Amino acid sequence: MSEPFELPNFQPSRDKKLLRRQLQAERQSLIDRHARAMQLQEVLRVFLATREDVAVGAYWPIKGEFDALPALYRWSEADDQRIIGLPVVNRSTKQLRFHSWFPGCEMEEDAYGIPKPKDTPDFSPTLLLVPCVGFGPQGIRLGYGGGFYDRTLATLEPRPYTLGLGYSHGFVPWLEGEPHDVPLDVILTEDGVAWRKP
Repeated sequence: MSEPFELPNFQPSRDKKLLRRQLQAERQSLIDRHARAMQLQEVLRVFLATREDVAVGAYWPIKGEFDALPALYRWSEADDQRIIGLPVVNRSTKQLRFHSWFPGCEMEEDAYGIPKPKDTPDFSPTLLLVPCVGFGPQGIRLGYGGGFYDRTLATLEPRPYTLGLGYSHGFVPWLEGEPHDVPLDVILTEDGVAWRKP
């Protein structure tokens, strides 16, 4: 089990805006982030082997986030029916749609400067990988504050199984959900399953 990394005098803020900045800075300062990422790749591969999904929504990693795409690509190689998708923001609804992605597919930047697949088909994932800036008890996720995942999950039918991914340093024991927050079904870190819905 990896030891939690702490910035000197790091005290998590109760202000969520400040907490996001603190956790992002801490994540980018992890001197063993590569080793943690390799461990989490293994944890994710084991988790995927327990699922029967063929359509997975993922994300393009930014700001030191864990990159799930290598594990997903290996997962997709085992069955040509398996689809990986990346999010595309609908500007009017501020919800996400998932467009198929594969290594080498043409990409373009979205309105936020994040790469997205260009002109690939969209689909509805049955498993949705969600990046976590931080996370708390009961599957509560701390994201970047835009609400894109919460708005999307509130309207998707059927709702996909949600898998939060983050490093163990991001656990905030006092974190509580707000009325609009949609708890995740399971959260994985480099140490294994951090939380699973009963």
